[in-house]
Amino acid sequence: MILFSDLGIGPDLVQALDKQGISEPFEVQRESIPDSILGHDVCCRAPTGSGKTLAFGLPLLARTKLAKSKSPTSLILTPTRELAEQICSVLKPLAKAIGVNVLSVYGGVSYRNQLRGLEDGVEILVACPGRLLDLIDRRALTLKHTNIIVLDEADRMADMGFMEPVCKIIEMCSKERQTILFSATLDDEVSEIVEKYQDNPITIEVGPEEVSIESMEHYFWKVKNHKRVDITAEIVKKSGRSIVFCKTRRGVDRLEQDLIEKGIACTPIHGGLNQNQRDRAMRKFSTGRTMVLIATDVASRGIDVEGINCVINFDPPENGKAYKHRGGRTARAGTSGIVVSFVPKSKERIYSRIQKEVGIKYRFTLPQIEVLSENEFELVPPEKGDRSDRKSRRGRSRGRNRISKNKRKFSSRERQKDRPDRRNKSKRRGVDSKGRKKDRNNSKKDSKLSEGNKSRNRSRPKNKRRKSNFRS
Repeated sequence: MILFSDLGIGPDLVQALDKQGISEPFEVQRESIPDSILGHDVCCRAPTGSGKTLAFGLPLLARTKLAKSKSPTSLILTPTRELAEQICSVLKPLAKAIGVNVLSVYGGVSYRNQLRGLEDGVEILVACPGRLLDLIDRRALTLKHTNIIVLDEADRMADMGFMEPVCKIIEMCSKERQTILFSATLDDEVSEIVEKYQDNPITIEVGPEEVSIESMEHYFWKVKNHKRVDITAEIVKKSGRSIVFCKTRRGVDRLEQDLIEKGIACTPIHGGLNQNQRDRAMRKFSTGRTMVLIATDVASRGIDVEGINCVINFDPPENGKAYKHRGGRTARAGTSGIVVSFVPKSKERIYSRIQKEVGIKYRFTLPQIEVLSENEFELVPPEKGDRSDRKSRRGRSRGRNRISKNKRKFSSRERQKDRPDRRNKSKRRGVDSKGRKKDRNNSKKDSKLSEGNKSRNRSRPKNKRRKSNFRS
């Protein structure tokens, strides 16, 4: 049996790993750690959930140099806040054992703690590209002494349009740097990064090249839009812990409300939540306090949560690649999983294209809950606060709408009262109140009188009663 000590990991780190019950390295760790510790550039293709964090984290801990204020010596770039937090949670206990500081920086939270941490000095910085460049622009740190850089989930950073800022960041680091890259695929823009910024890298490939769709059970059910919530609830009650993907933030929030009303504990996660809300959501789901995670595609990759039995495509993914990424949240570590896609009439063409891109062929059928594998679990009901808070927020929102609507109606009635009746005026021009024709001279006098009345009215104070009625 190969141990971490056999890979070049020092006794302090080995002891810290033992305290966490980690004694035997995974395949990706066995293959990549020795070359990384020797200082070689490493290009590793490995699937999510294979143990990549320790594969690049342990060499960083072993090789990182003492840092000065605002000048980290090692950098880990990651595409999302969730991944940054996840990496930190793995590395911090190990770093503490050897006196190394680890800090994560990402958007959506206050600058205060991040600035303070950088000021104190940090050896390993875990960062999202956007916030890192922002901090550099603020002169909160420099990368000129950063001699080890890790690109985690490089393919996803490419998918999210981060390649330009990533390249900019790499060029800010030390010219004598070691560059370590981990990715689920090594094609397109990722291969360009390898060619441009790595020096004779050691290439390592672990596991299947892509998410194995053969390990999943695929169902494409013809469901009308208004029936999707009911079917989702039935699937969860049959399959247990699930992730449901929606296209928009609003769709996520609406589905959360609907499932809570059906007695199912669920948690939303999307880009509209602040970091504390996102952390709390992931904690609730990973610890089993909620049955369902409702997400946009922000959570389709990089979130490693065990025990997910089913993935539900409430809304269709953008393409075949996104379908694989969503489905990859289940069927982890050689286990099987279920992927159910709702196919309204208007989405049949989209799913036909997705099946072709993925390389599968399934008929669109009516829902059959009985065919799903039944798992043993205890259905978790919503917490009381979830239900009451949701209802109270909804009630307040509706109340505001009613008030504003009433105001609009009232003001329009007032305007109609004040507006002269043009139709009647045109019909009865030159006719007095008794129906007699007006004399032209008299009409001139009347007009002068009316002009005088208008000028006097201008000087009068406004009608207070009418003003108060408008406000009510």
